Amino acid sequence: MDFRKMYMDAVDVDASYRFAKKMETFRTNPVLGFRTAGSEAERQTGEMIREAMERIGLSDIHKDEIPVDAWEFKKAVMEYTDRRGEKHVFQLGGYQTDFFTDGFKEFSLVYVGRGREKDYRKQDVKGKLVLADINQRDEWWINFPVYQAWLKGAAAFIAVQDNGYGEVDDHSLNTQDIAGPAYAPAFSMSKADAAVLKADLEEAGEITVRFDAESRVKAGQVSYNIWGTIPGEEEDNKILLSAHYDSYYSGFQDDNCAVAMMLGIGAALIKIGYKPKKTLVFCAMAAEEWGITDSKYDWSTGAWQQVFCVRPQWQKEVMANLNFELPAHAHGRKGAVRGTYEYSSFLKDFLDGLPEELDVEKIYPAGIEVRKPIETWSDDFSIAISGIPSIVNEFSAGSFMETHYHSQFDNDDYYDRDVFQFNHCLYGLLLIALDQARVAPVDLERVFRAARRTIEPVTGKEDKAAADRLVKRLLEGEELGKDLYKQVEKINRRSASSSPEQRKEERELQRRLLDLFRREQDHFVRLDWQDGVLFPHEAVQNNLTYLEEAIRCLEEGDGKEALRAIYKIDNNSYAFQFEKEVFSHFTEYVLSQDRKRLQWGAGRIVHHENLFDVVSSLKKKIKAENEDFSQEKKILEEVEENQLMCYDDDIRYMTVAVEEMIEEMTMLQGLIREVR
Repeated sequence: MDFRKMYMDAVDVDASYRFAKKMETFRTNPVLGFRTAGSEAERQTGEMIREAMERIGLSDIHKDEIPVDAWEFKKAVMEYTDRRGEKHVFQLGGYQTDFFTDGFKEFSLVYVGRGREKDYRKQDVKGKLVLADINQRDEWWINFPVYQAWLKGAAAFIAVQDNGYGEVDDHSLNTQDIAGPAYAPAFSMSKADAAVLKADLEEAGEITVRFDAESRVKAGQVSYNIWGTIPGEEEDNKILLSAHYDSYYSGFQDDNCAVAMMLGIGAALIKIGYKPKKTLVFCAMAAEEWGITDSKYDWSTGAWQQVFCVRPQWQKEVMANLNFELPAHAHGRKGAVRGTYEYSSFLKDFLDGLPEELDVEKIYPAGIEVRKPIETWSDDFSIAISGIPSIVNEFSAGSFMETHYHSQFDNDDYYDRDVFQFNHCLYGLLLIALDQARVAPVDLERVFRAARRTIEPVTGKEDKAAADRLVKRLLEGEELGKDLYKQVEKINRRSASSSPEQRKEERELQRRLLDLFRREQDHFVRLDWQDGVLFPHEAVQNNLTYLEEAIRCLEEGDGKEALRAIYKIDNNSYAFQFEKEVFSHFTEYVLSQDRKRLQWGAGRIVHHENLFDVVSSLKKKIKAENEDFSQEKKILEEVEENQLMCYDDDIRYMTVAVEEMIEEMTMLQGLIREVR
């Protein structure tokens, strides 16, 4: 029986579209939307999803309670009468902060450029609203200028997107996770509305506005992850499908369509009577956009809580996660499925074997490819580091992220039915392929190879013998991983049914492969200060590159070029624009905060070099035309020595981890021979 064709024929993409639209019913802000963590609108939407799961026929439906810091954004409205006597009413977007006026209240409003420390030097902003331009993609995140404004005594910070996000229209609002404390309030205003205020501010310097806002953050609240199943032959061998149901604005693409597609896949499988081998879990996640206050890693709270705290047993039971984001838009001429390194071989073979009926070129004229590794933008990262290999439809590479993402223009004006249909079919077929696999298709060769290719000592002072030893071990790991995966492929291609004894051996093999995957996530997956995913040594390796450059520039008397190099070391770019207390707060809350508040970022940044004082000193000397950089050069040379020790430690740490994995992989070879 060809379940693939039956499944594609059974997909009802129009029903999915209708459900995505229905998700807009409940909203925190009656004008703009919003369905935020722990809010009544999120809870009501979760209940609607639970009812939909019952209606399509999912079994064993649960509402798992998860702890969150809740955010209710009900309104932010500004009234202003300009110098010509024209009255204006502006709707503002919100950020996850506390601000409540109890009706309209008069405020003085001033413009503070880009919200840097220097933009306040001739301004008294105490008790005033401050208006500033920001570009979060190319300059700095919202939390830095907001905290700077709070330290200066501002009543609230109003951000105007200067490209970066919300580029589609001058009337676009934008909201991102705040990554800062609730007590430093912030709102979002469109370019068009800000232009009205700026026209008068340019002449008057300060104006009076009326502002009515209600934005509340409440710590220690709860929300719910909603999930149900299509029971399989094996209850404790699962595949997890996930999508988040909280949103900014109406959230049509992000992530109404994803929740609707997840349910649509389940409905089509039930309709055709598909009986899975593994238990299929369909989970609507709460609190993806934001869920915990004053943490750099304040998004993906619902997913992290689910797999680490609420259902930790899933770490051993789930062999794959399919996470969905923004699936009704093409995001470019070339499509992609993004996954962990270890599943990229399986994904490539799957894409190469797609049926002709699934017309890839119609949707993606440049084809569709596999990209890796998993990024931090969505729930799949939290799920992957728990030990569950994760996959997501690629969504972050296209222009949509700069134009419509997290704005009121994320609506069904940009709905593409053909793309939505394609993704229903593609990921339903991928689910079936994973379900048919006897053993989790973990290919460790890929991650060992990727790690080896990143080892590039910079200074010549690194422990060359240690680096060479790691490269040698990684090559061994590649060969072992390659051989193991070939054997896994043979098992997965076997057509005859497994005997009970064989099935027991297959499950043991899968358990040990997934255990290796989990260990690799613990040992190898690190983050930089921009939330990029890298191997443990890479951050220090990058720092050494820029330290060498900065020291050389100081030797040549070029302080400006040295600063450009220092700008790229860890998070020191923020030392250039904001006062020390701002820089320190958003450094220390990563290095010193409780792991539960850091969630998926805990332990992922290991080393840090604080160069704030060096930056300040160099800036003063350059301004004074003082070219004696000997003291700064000495400090950077000491920093380089420390980073060299960190690099060698990272290399040795990785070597031990690889050797442990090689030992386990060698034992697995014997188990595979038994299974075969």
